[in-house]
Amino acid sequence: MKLKRLLSTSIQEIRNFNNIPSDSRIFSLIQPTGKIHLGNYLGAVKNWKTLSNLSHLENKCIFGVADLHAITIPKLATELKEYRYQAIASLLSSGLDDSQCILYFQSSVPEHTELNWYLTCITSMGQLNRMTQWKSKAKQGENSTITDDKVLESTKAGLLCYPILQIADVLIYKSTHVPVGDDQSQHLELCRDVAERFNSIYQTDYFPIPKTILTSNKKILSLKNPNKKMSKSDPNQNSCVYITDSPEAIKMKIKKATTDSIQGQIYFDPEERPGVSNLINIVAGIKDLSIDETVNEMSHLKDHKQLKDYVSEIIIEEFTPMRLKYNEFMNNKDYLTSIVNKGKEHAKEIAEKNIKEIRTKIGMD
Repeated sequence: MKLKRLLSTSIQEIRNFNNIPSDSRIFSLIQPTGKIHLGNYLGAVKNWKTLSNLSHLENKCIFGVADLHAITIPKLATELKEYRYQAIASLLSSGLDDSQCILYFQSSVPEHTELNWYLTCITSMGQLNRMTQWKSKAKQGENSTITDDKVLESTKAGLLCYPILQIADVLIYKSTHVPVGDDQSQHLELCRDVAERFNSIYQTDYFPIPKTILTSNKKILSLKNPNKKMSKSDPNQNSCVYITDSPEAIKMKIKKATTDSIQGQIYFDPEERPGVSNLINIVAGIKDLSIDETVNEMSHLKDHKQLKDYVSEIIIEEFTPMRLKYNEFMNNKDYLTSIVNKGKEHAKEIAEKNIKEIRTKIGMD
């Protein structure tokens, strides 16, 4: 009962960024899976930019590239290295300023993996088994269990255990707030549980219980199949708009986007009009408007063609300067290296201090 009561008070959802206290620590990472797309941008990176630009949160934000998580599915070394650079270039071109936040590669701070082991020792296999993401990434059914012999043999240990590394990522900086998407909410609940367990075992209040930062942006769906999330891994690349896409490519992809056969007024109805609603949601995210405000602004649009032309213009206007900056950054790898090296030093300064204190708490000093 005590644990449930503590968790209920800690799972506070922050919807207004200005309500985040100035003594907070904001933390989030993005996987290096190549150039970021519209869903990544609206679901995470645009919010990171907003948070780091708030005067009371300046230099309170730690953002970076989760390259250790990326190898749960092995990649060629040359491919992973390029993806890591692409991720940093994408973050910078999206407007993140390394003078206002820490930008770094997760693997460059070894304290992540040390804390990962300490937390692994207090996390149950049952909790890991109940996580849903390892099942989808291991191509297992929702009701699969790691105790099944076939599942056990085909599932890599890193895929099952990586939520503990995610927890270590958050807690090594004593983070107080984490912006997450729907697909990560279960992992943040586990993070709170493990932080509370550590504090209980070692009779301390060392780890703050991280709160969720929720934003008004909804999940951006596939342009070709608005019943699933926009994803780089979609075999139909017309379903996904990248920040590096040319204006011509953006127009073509939006033109081919799935809508419906309903003619006339444009309105938001995710059940009956998922394709149209997805396009409305994209505009709302880019322009920082509510759905009602966005629909009202679109009231002059009379058909699907006008809607798609309008959405294309909005995306092109947002992404064109980013595309140009991205190309500049990718042509200057030395600059990108200097950014992550600077971020590494700042991140390590925090992580080294905290890991020394953690060692003392558990008797490893």
